Amino acid sequence: MSTAAPRPKFTADAYLAWESDQRTRHEFFHGEVYAMADSSPRHAKLTAEIVHALLSQLARRCGVTSPDQRVVLMSRQRYVYPDVTMVCGPPRFEGATLENPSLIVEVLSKGTAEYDRGEKWLGYQTIPSLQDYVLVAQAIARIEHFRRTETDWAYTSAGSGERLTTASGAVLDVDAIYAGAFDWPGDDVALPPDAPEEAR
Repeated sequence: MSTAAPRPKFTADAYLAWESDQRTRHEFFHGEVYAMADSSPRHAKLTAEIVHALLSQLARRCGVTSPDQRVVLMSRQRYVYPDVTMVCGPPRFEGATLENPSLIVEVLSKGTAEYDRGEKWLGYQTIPSLQDYVLVAQAIARIEHFRRTETDWAYTSAGSGERLTTASGAVLDVDAIYAGAFDWPGDDVALPPDAPEEAR
């Protein structure tokens, strides 16, 4: 998140009405509205590669959307715009806002990495339909994956030469997703604590 918008306290309905008239996207959290930060070219490319990977494998039974798709969670206390959202099965909507994502992807940026790993991730865990949460690094070829189990969330990560498989069966090939990505300008993204020393 970045700076708060001029009107700091909204109801969910007031936010949705206000947001429909805005030229840029804003997230909503407990009455506060936050402008979405700009993303780097590398962020945009990695987002597009994830969308392509999911669509090429699951287009017949799952819908995949761009960062313009808003998602609601926490009983309308929070509205967000994930980088990639996927729904397997019939989608449910509150107006134009998606209610039942199966998979969410966030490409980590300097200004959002901590938020995507922390506060935002806690909110995503409250979505009953969510089966996969995927974090895509910009600084190195690395994808992290949280997959819902019967009791909790299982964590795995993959680097160059490795793959991850989502609950829906989609395979995320790290080398394919990052092919050419480092030719595009990125930003200095906070790395996870267990990132290899050569990446620091």
